[in-house]
Amino acid sequence: MPKIIETCVVGGKEISIETGWWAKQAGGAVIVRCGGSMVLVTATGSQLPRDIDFMPLTCEYQEKYYASGKIPGSYFRREARPSTDETLVCRLMDRPCRPLFPKGWFIDTQIIANVISHDKTHPTDVLAMTGASAAITISDLVWDGPLAAVRVGQINGEFIANPTYDERKLSSLDMIVACSKDAIMMVEGSMHELPEQTILDALMFALEATKPLIELQEKLRAAIGKPKRAFAPPAVDEALHAKVKELGADKLAEAMATREKKKRGGAISEVHTAVAAELCAEGQPWAGKRKEVDGAFSKLVKKYARNLTLSTRRRIDGRSLDEIRAISIEIGVLPKAHGSALFTRGETQALAVATLGTKYDEQKVETLLGDTKRQFFLHYNFPPFSTGETKPLRGTSRREIGHGVLAERSVARILPQYEDFPYTIRIVSEILESNGSSSMASVCGGSLALMDAGVPTTAAVAGIAMGLMKEGGDYAILSDILGDEDHLGDMDFKVTGTTRGVCALQMDIKVDGLTRQILEEALDQARRGRLHILEKMAEALPAARDELSVNAPRIVTVQIKPDKIRDIIGPGGKTIRALQEQTGAQIDVSDAGIVSIASANLRSLEQAQALIAGLTMEPEVGQYYNGIVKRIIEIGAFVEILPGTDGLLHISEISNERIRAVEDVLKEGDEVVVKCVKVDRDGKIRLSRREVLEANPDPDEINNFVI
Repeated sequence: MPKIIETCVVGGKEISIETGWWAKQAGGAVIVRCGGSMVLVTATGSQLPRDIDFMPLTCEYQEKYYASGKIPGSYFRREARPSTDETLVCRLMDRPCRPLFPKGWFIDTQIIANVISHDKTHPTDVLAMTGASAAITISDLVWDGPLAAVRVGQINGEFIANPTYDERKLSSLDMIVACSKDAIMMVEGSMHELPEQTILDALMFALEATKPLIELQEKLRAAIGKPKRAFAPPAVDEALHAKVKELGADKLAEAMATREKKKRGGAISEVHTAVAAELCAEGQPWAGKRKEVDGAFSKLVKKYARNLTLSTRRRIDGRSLDEIRAISIEIGVLPKAHGSALFTRGETQALAVATLGTKYDEQKVETLLGDTKRQFFLHYNFPPFSTGETKPLRGTSRREIGHGVLAERSVARILPQYEDFPYTIRIVSEILESNGSSSMASVCGGSLALMDAGVPTTAAVAGIAMGLMKEGGDYAILSDILGDEDHLGDMDFKVTGTTRGVCALQMDIKVDGLTRQILEEALDQARRGRLHILEKMAEALPAARDELSVNAPRIVTVQIKPDKIRDIIGPGGKTIRALQEQTGAQIDVSDAGIVSIASANLRSLEQAQALIAGLTMEPEVGQYYNGIVKRIIEIGAFVEILPGTDGLLHISEISNERIRAVEDVLKEGDEVVVKCVKVDRDGKIRLSRREVLEANPDPDEINNFVI
């Protein structure tokens, strides 16, 4: 096989796709390179189909730590289960590729992307997505591609394709878009409360930016692509479909008129069972062909629901196209949690709980860019009872991770700066019912839980899931879609934001693509729905509570001189451990000299703050101190006025009368109020008790850090 390299320029950066000499036994293998970042992507399919009724596609994305010159920090010193970021890229690869395989493709298909070199400048997620398309395109797998992916940023009002990590820090937009030659296939991203028109322009910019990558793949296919394997879609039994319609259409119409999800599902199931029993009975042409009958009935359901919506402009639950289901909200439902909210929209219900922690609760994350710490994270749980099902509880699914991160990106936009609110924040969204977007309910509930906890958020944020049903030139855009409408429709379009603009976006498209007009209408309809939900949220809780939850820890920060850090830490951390044991507060010191003190007990907090102030204070001339006599010498006594800081109290300054010996007045361990009268250049401190006796100072003027 000859070695082939094709290159193009996207966003001013050269991207190359190479093939022909790596992983030659895979169905298709490419190396996608940008700068010093390289991703090896393979696509392979089994030889024989499986006896199943779904497409068995698996996408994997693995970041090899050697790619950036690192050894994994795990106990076993090797790459383990996928991280959250790796799982998200697996989903990004899967979502646009899956719809382009033909109907009836029951071949086990696996796409694997390995990051084998990383320059810490050029992200590899979009390279893996484009590489997945390229590997399938040159393989023998039947596929209606190619597609390509691009990240869109915006700096100073200008769109930029595939920004570097440094450029992303300056960008108001971080959006990944996958496109075919003529249409947008998938969108995932977050933004800083941008207007809908800017989002639309960014999508059109992405469509143009991916075209060079599409052309590059077409060149590769022409030069080295394998012949596509023979594949014939399953034949359609027109007689069976006609018979299913004849037997079930009228009863299905009655069943579909049921508004409640569970009752509607039960009614449809009864019709399905009756039709299947008659058609699969012994002596019937379709005896023993239950799978084919099930498929024909599913198509009847899909066709009926779509025709109903497109012809009547009403939906299966009776709502108009842009109508939002009834919303109810309860705040503070968990008495011991820091913040909680129960958000119910129709038959979707999320219990969102906010917990405030300290710096010790930060999440440490190991990445190719280096180790980082996260002060905010949102976890989404989708138990089987939320849909009335029974399934084994295993680990967190890819879907749960993806939905949680979408909600996390949305809520993150309204959080205060960490410097102003130095808490680690965790939100957990427990989905209790699901019929329609539970991730958007998590956004609404998470925003309310933060406000209930007293977190000074910049605004409330809400989310809405949009749908589409399209036949030829006729289409209907649906607001707040049901689970059935998601399954039967052509688009799942989730939009989150505040009253000021959009915070996050996720879109999956099952049709060939959307026109600018449809996208514009969908964004505008989503905005109106989002504002309606925000109004309902404001009725329940108009703003964040004035005070933090009584259950939450209090955190105060103190700025000290960096050279005083050692006084707080002590040898081997001895001093800071003693402070924490004595006060019960958590204490953390940054390299910049910012001391964070956290405790749910106000007295503990004040005690720790006073002790730290004492450790880091410097004596001031003219200030009174409540000190302790540490050592007596012939000419006076050394008095500790601050922790670790002694001053000399000369015998002549002990009393306003002449004394013969220091021991006549003082002994070691005595408490004594003294005044700092001088600090020499060499740091020696001179004290006076005589001036205290003469001045008789107010007790409030005396520093009491050492008692």
